[in-house]
This record gives sequence, C-alpha cells and structure tokens, in this order.
Amino acid sequence: MTGSEFSNANTGGKPADPYKKANMETDVSLAQKIDDLSDFMTNCKFCMMTTHDAKSGQLTSRCMALAAKETGGIDLLFHTNTESGKTDELHSDANINISFLNMSGEWASVSGKASIVTDRDLVRKHYSPQLKAWLGDLGDGKHDGGPEDPRIGIIRVLMTTAHYAISQKNIIGRATEIAQGAVTGKPAVVNKLREISESEVNEWRSSH
Repeated sequence: MTGSEFSNANTGGKPADPYKKANMETDVSLAQKIDDLSDFMTNCKFCMMTTHDAKSGQLTSRCMALAAKETGGIDLLFHTNTESGKTDELHSDANINISFLNMSGEWASVSGKASIVTDRDLVRKHYSPQLKAWLGDLGDGKHDGGPEDPRIGIIRVLMTTAHYAISQKNIIGRATEIAQGAVTGKPAVVNKLREISESEVNEWRSSH
C-alpha cells in the first residue's frame, strides 16, 4: 500500500497537514539546527533506542542514557553491556533510531547506523560509577562493573537524519494557541519543527 492510498481528502489546494505547514522551519541555518538539537538531547539525557531483531523481525525499544556526543553534536555514544541482546541485534542490523521526549512534549528522532566499540580508552573516558548498578559485581575481580570490566562497551550511533520539535512559546502561550485552534480550526503555532537531511549531516560531518 502506498502513501497516496491514504490520501482521501480533497483539500482544495490547502495543505492536508496544516500543523506541519504552520510550524515547520525551513529558514534556519544548519549550525543552529544542529546546536539546538544537540542541546535538547543533552538536556533530555534519557531516550528510547530502537533496534531490529532479525530473528523475530520485530522492533525493540529500550530506555538508554546518553553518555556523550561526538562530531559537533550529531553522533551519540551510549554505554552497553556487550553481553546484552541489543548488541546481537545491532551486529545483524546496524540501523537504529534514537528518540527523545520531555514533559513539555518536545521531541527528537535520530536515525543512524550503530556500531559496538570496545576500545578501553573510550570506555574509560566516558565511564560512570553508576554503571555498577546495572552490570553488578560478579565477584571474580574482573567483572566488577568498573572501567576495566570487559563487558562494558560503547554503542556509537552515527546520525543519518534527524527530525525534532522544540517549543517556541511558554506553557501559557502554548495553551492559548491550542485553545484558539480548537475553537477556530486554525493550526496551533507552538513548535519549531525542523528536519536535518542526510546531505546536511554529511556536510556537517565533513567540517567537524
């Protein structure tokens, strides 16, 4: 089934998705788009990581904590237990999605390619003692949840594309816009909807 088969409304030339039309920002510099997205991801910290289980064909999402960013903010690093199921899934299919959401309804979706990195220098650089709570100490003097624990690796996500929405009004302004829209049918202008294309990511990567 193609997307056109869902288009069952004759809009008379008006946008079928007026919310997107009213909120999409297309005149923002690439640097501003990257900086705002990077700041948003840092402030959220927690996200959902979606991987593909090749055996079952199902998509699986897990809550993850952002450990660090690279390449001027577009590439993401996460700690992982290399013995976990997600590493097997990423080994068979490197395609990944990372999604962030906060209490204000702002969100970001990052699509990319993932790899598992076990370089000890990188693990030590971003190590957090809190990892012990998730890996545990197996009592053998080696698998102790510390920075030298061989189970600890890094999932590095290289961004391919990104879509996000950040608020352009405070909570009162958003409530007013939504209330007016519910009465008038005018789309609420409450967010800055932005897209970062693959070509823009490549442009950014070439200079960072």
